[in-house]
Amino acid sequence: MVVGDVTTGTDVLVIGAGPAGYVAAIRAGQLDLDVTLVERDAYGGTCLNYGCIPSKALITATGLAHEAATAEEMGIHAEPAVDLAGMMDWKDGVVDQLTSGVEKLCKANQVNLLEGTARFADENTVRVSHSGEGQGSETLEFEHAIVATGSRPIEIPNFEFADEPVLDSRQALALESVPDSLVVVGAGYIGMELASVFAKLGTDVTVLEMLDSILPGYDEDLKRPVKQRATDLGIEFEFGYTASDWHDREDGGVRVVAEPADQPAADGGGEATQVTDERLEFDAENVLVAVGREPVSDTLDLEEAGIETDDRGFIATDSRARTNVGHIFAVGDVAGEPMLAHKGSAEGKVAAEVIAGEPAALDHQAMPAVVFTDPEIATVGMSESDAEDAGFETAIGTFPVRASGRALTTGHDDGFVKVVADETEGYLLGASIVGPEASELIAELGLAIELGATLEDVAATVHAHPTLSESVMEAAENALGHAIHTLNR
Repeated sequence: MVVGDVTTGTDVLVIGAGPAGYVAAIRAGQLDLDVTLVERDAYGGTCLNYGCIPSKALITATGLAHEAATAEEMGIHAEPAVDLAGMMDWKDGVVDQLTSGVEKLCKANQVNLLEGTARFADENTVRVSHSGEGQGSETLEFEHAIVATGSRPIEIPNFEFADEPVLDSRQALALESVPDSLVVVGAGYIGMELASVFAKLGTDVTVLEMLDSILPGYDEDLKRPVKQRATDLGIEFEFGYTASDWHDREDGGVRVVAEPADQPAADGGGEATQVTDERLEFDAENVLVAVGREPVSDTLDLEEAGIETDDRGFIATDSRARTNVGHIFAVGDVAGEPMLAHKGSAEGKVAAEVIAGEPAALDHQAMPAVVFTDPEIATVGMSESDAEDAGFETAIGTFPVRASGRALTTGHDDGFVKVVADETEGYLLGASIVGPEASELIAELGLAIELGATLEDVAATVHAHPTLSESVMEAAENALGHAIHTLNR
């Protein structure tokens, strides 16, 4: 201990106030534990401040502007003027409302809030350094700790985020002007979501992806409507290439150099200039690097507490969120894939309840995943191939969104609902949706899986008409062979 330090104690120390950490802290407070929550940046973490919430706000705002400008088929003729500063102010207002709400909820649940950066001194002690000149540090002793430090964007060689033309997702969501042109490196969910945002603002967008398709990990039938919609928005793609370098152009902006990736491209279409040896160059005002995220675990001195990580820096945990050190837990992105805010929140509740002596554990069986592209993609449970690999004889049901009366009245009719069930017993195993409001519709199917519902249960549940949710009922009926508004399989 440093001479002059103040040492305090707490039952539960939570490091990081994102969706995993603040939820863990609040739940622990509800269970009458003495809780201290340490945050070095902003309450709400990346999700509320720089990721999920601001990106969805801009997705909504730019989608509204684009719809107004392209609604001639509905008899609406408009030329909306986008005030980016006003849009950003509105987005920031949403963020401020939510983050201030987090702080109030923590205090209302008797959570002690502490600003600073925590580092382990040993398996029962951390030192918290406070930002600002002369602020010093203090020592905290704990009985249990929950690590919830989240993740950060991955940098790639030669594309440091400190260089002004190079943007990470956080910087892209805070631009003060709309770039005329943008190169997006990475066609994962962050790259695709932000590519659509800027395309709808009028930016010429080119997406570079080292693999042969967008959204790695998702089935091709789910990705196809998203790729087509992106192409309709004017987004150009170059697959099978990696961004290797960039330099300033004399007339302003940047020139991005791309080299062939190890695997050949199976798709293309970007208008690029071929240079030599298949090397490509792209001119743009900015370049957005969105190749994924990595855990923030290197700032914690984990080795001082004996906490083990894998070779990527993720902290290994069991189904009760425990690390290899029994009284220390890890939740959220720092604990590994899937890196989803709602997964982190669920883990935070489990960790708090386990510490309080309750028989809690996390079951990933009904964990939904959503991509807020246009159209949206949502999945839960097993895919068809997952179920077959697990030894199930499957019953599959689908319903095309274009057959939904409600979808047609919204002007958004791309996509489908697909359900996967055990053919013998009829139990729902998984589902996938691509289409309007997929992020909302997936909750019904997640609940069905969680409750052990069958196709008959879903099909026999009367859904209001006309609604998008009828598509879920129709997909279940299709699996049973008696769908009304689509041809049965």
